[in-house]
Amino acid sequence: MNAQDFYVLIPLIIIALASIVIIITIAMKRYHAVVNVFSLLAFIAAFISLFYVADYMPRQVTPLLIIDNYALFYWGLIFAGAFFVVLLSYKYLNDRDINREEYYILIFNAVLGSVIIAASNHFISFFLGLELLSVSLYVLIAYPRFNDKPIEAGIKYLILAAASSAFLLYGMALVYADTGSMFFPDIVKALVSGTMISPFPIFGFALMIVGIGFKLAIVPFHLWTPDVYEGAPAPVTAFIATISKGGVFAFLLRLFYQLNLYSYYPLVAIFTVIAVASMFTGNLLALKQTNVKRILAYSSIAHLGYLLVAFLAAGTMGINAATFYLVAYFITTLGAFGVVTIMSGKDDEAEDIEDYKGLYHNRPVTAAIFTAMLFSLAGIPLTAGFIGKYYVLLSGVNTALWVLVISLVINSVIGLYYYLRIIAAMYSRPDTDVSKPAAGFTLSTGFALGILTLLLLWFGLAPAGILNLIKSLVTGFS
Repeated sequence: MNAQDFYVLIPLIIIALASIVIIITIAMKRYHAVVNVFSLLAFIAAFISLFYVADYMPRQVTPLLIIDNYALFYWGLIFAGAFFVVLLSYKYLNDRDINREEYYILIFNAVLGSVIIAASNHFISFFLGLELLSVSLYVLIAYPRFNDKPIEAGIKYLILAAASSAFLLYGMALVYADTGSMFFPDIVKALVSGTMISPFPIFGFALMIVGIGFKLAIVPFHLWTPDVYEGAPAPVTAFIATISKGGVFAFLLRLFYQLNLYSYYPLVAIFTVIAVASMFTGNLLALKQTNVKRILAYSSIAHLGYLLVAFLAAGTMGINAATFYLVAYFITTLGAFGVVTIMSGKDDEAEDIEDYKGLYHNRPVTAAIFTAMLFSLAGIPLTAGFIGKYYVLLSGVNTALWVLVISLVINSVIGLYYYLRIIAAMYSRPDTDVSKPAAGFTLSTGFALGILTLLLLWFGLAPAGILNLIKSLVTGFS
């Protein structure tokens, strides 16, 4: 590895070193505020370093990682998302009698796994990044042991993730058996040259969909989602719903684009069925929920179904639409779970819709922010979610994916109902005999939710800037 290879890995090195520094700091003295501020500065440094790394693009670092503009964009999205998760975590952890500092080590390790996944063009690096992400999440989900819910959620995630990894490895083995490589360019050569001697690679890619589908929480690999979202700490749930999925989706898009898997109609048909099933399953099951975290869990399943519409549209428009939608989804989901975080008390979390009844009359700013986030999830105009859904719909129409387009429209109407249930509860008259959880803004939570709300409205009213950035950085693959 030469000097330029080292330079392009600087963002990863910053993230890895940050976790080591925290370990050393904990060994000397526990100081939650210092560790939290250091974590924020580390993510800022990693984000800023991307501008320096951009001068060396594209760069193949060993056969395992391809550092190009596409990877850098997703790295920036992951670092920004992690920054907001850390901001939202401070008050949540400070209110609980637990060891807080180790939490940040796990966050850095999970982020490192996600960025490795986003830059992988080799199945080995993808699997290593996925396991680094997964192992960190096992512990993060069960981190605050103030009741049995987090531990139960962590165990469920552990068991199902282990099973999905087995499918993933078996699928890789089938691809390797026929192509003789796990390096994407070599696999492409084998596919193009027609040297494959069996249909095993297609079965291999189908099995890999199981492992990838589990991380994305798409149907039928979604069963863990509501229980884990409900049991995990609210900031960790925000991490799982955004950063964990962002890296995996970036890899999936690169995999299908570079290997031209869109030409294999059985795989496209599988994803079409998955997309439609995710939209309907997520939205219909959310209708029956009274737990806000479970509603957001089923909502995330539906939103991944929407995202798959742009993914299946392929081409430049599909890639741009999927990426913008993911950016809007990051902002909205982090904001929604941020409100859940600040509404949570010391001993429990604000999970039931009843916990939000009359919120506007008691805390109008919190209610306004949550309303904006829910409107964005529903795709209401003037929000980033509306622009994202519009471009996804446009990409589907452009490629005549009429089944997916009609499903998206129908499900957008269904989804509006359960978002309005939460909004109606917030603006209803409060019950005087019902005590509300604490929802005070701290400097960190106020800053995080304020910035997320501004981004939500900015990208909804003036999306040209971020769309041009996406077009310039994400359109092509090296």
